[in-house]
Amino acid sequence: MALKRTTQPTMSLAGQIRTQLQALNLPPPSTPWLQTLVSARSPPPPLPSLVMTAKTRLLASDLTTPGLLDPAATATLCFPPLTTAAATTTTTTTTTTTNNSTSSNSGDNPPPREARLPRDVYVQVLDVEDISRSRWEQVEELESVERGERTRGREVIRLPVNGSGGGDGNGGDEQDDGSWGAPPPPPQPQQQQGVAAGGSSRNATHRLVLQDCKGQKVFAVELVRVPRIGVGTLNIGEKILLKRGTVVARGTVLLEPGSCHILGGKVEAWQKAWLEGRLARLRDTVGPGQAEAAA
Repeated sequence: MALKRTTQPTMSLAGQIRTQLQALNLPPPSTPWLQTLVSARSPPPPLPSLVMTAKTRLLASDLTTPGLLDPAATATLCFPPLTTAAATTTTTTTTTTTNNSTSSNSGDNPPPREARLPRDVYVQVLDVEDISRSRWEQVEELESVERGERTRGREVIRLPVNGSGGGDGNGGDEQDDGSWGAPPPPPQPQQQQGVAAGGSSRNATHRLVLQDCKGQKVFAVELVRVPRIGVGTLNIGEKILLKRGTVVARGTVLLEPGSCHILGGKVEAWQKAWLEGRLARLRDTVGPGQAEAAA
């Protein structure tokens, strides 16, 4: 009887947490995951504290982690087969066209040019790119930040290594008369790469790589500018709710402010690796020929 008295409140508390998480438009976690959260402290914290802890951990987790989400709801949280079939067919068509052959792998029933999601789908961000700017321009910007430079209009400003102003011991006079003023110290290298291309303009267009809880990946492109989406503002591993009725054209999700809800979050390991490898990836895609031509 003592076992039942301790288990029943835990089960009830886990159900309350799930209900409140769903009210926040978050994917429903599994019961074992919630029970582990609740039983971590005895007695458990108040319900609002548990809900916020569950939200933070859920948004910082990989959606494909086994046992994270409610298995009964997993099938209804991911992309339908039509969406992923369209994405696969698009990739196959591109490959066969490159080989100067017809897209015979597309099947007898190719997917429609445009479809709409029949249900809400939860995804996480694997990549984000500003396709309105050339990659070489982004390489140059990242390299300038790496050298400790910033641009102000057409003027290149060399940032000091430390925030102490001039190195001759008279830097304080320049700051006192207000004629120069020491700029803030430069950010850390990983932050630099995120900030360098992060000031997305209102006219920018971004392409994302999204992944659902089953590991299925699709491309997504802004059809209409979504203010929250941008390089340096959208985190890798951040969760997005694609609402029912979102348009999918040839395997690519078309994003609009009314069709997607940015939930937040970040997978720290993914974000760190993405920032550290971004400059190298851009250099690889640009290639030495384009770099020499730009120089």
